[in-house]
Amino acid sequence: MKTITKFIDVSTKGNNDIIDITYEVKEKLRESKLEEGSVLLFITGSTAALTTMEYEPGQIQDLKEVVDKLIPHNKTYAHNHSMSGSDGNAHSHLRASLFKADLTIPFVDSELLLGTWQQIVLIDFDIYPRQRKIAVQFTGE
Repeated sequence: MKTITKFIDVSTKGNNDIIDITYEVKEKLRESKLEEGSVLLFITGSTAALTTMEYEPGQIQDLKEVVDKLIPHNKTYAHNHSMSGSDGNAHSHLRASLFKADLTIPFVDSELLLGTWQQIVLIDFDIYPRQRKIAVQFTGE
């Protein structure tokens, strides 16, 4: 069993920016030369998350609207008042907590086992554009 760790750097716009990173993960898998195993993806930071979805304009819009309704940005949150110099991004932390920072996907014959319409996405919930780093760790043979 072998473990290979790589990284993907992504520039985001913030504010529910949803970015398809499937191609980058597939490229890292190809570079690893592993045939069977799993990939663990982990994004550093507490205001971004990883998930899978059908990455098409309607679905992107729907997901953004659902997130805004579940955790609105204009509500009063304790986090925004508990820290000296808070930047008003409590909703960003809460949204990221719901989605999580990690994702695991199996692969066979050097192909990710994703559904036909399933893509891997990064969602940046922060209120500012950011440089995000995603750890991509392959374990397999």
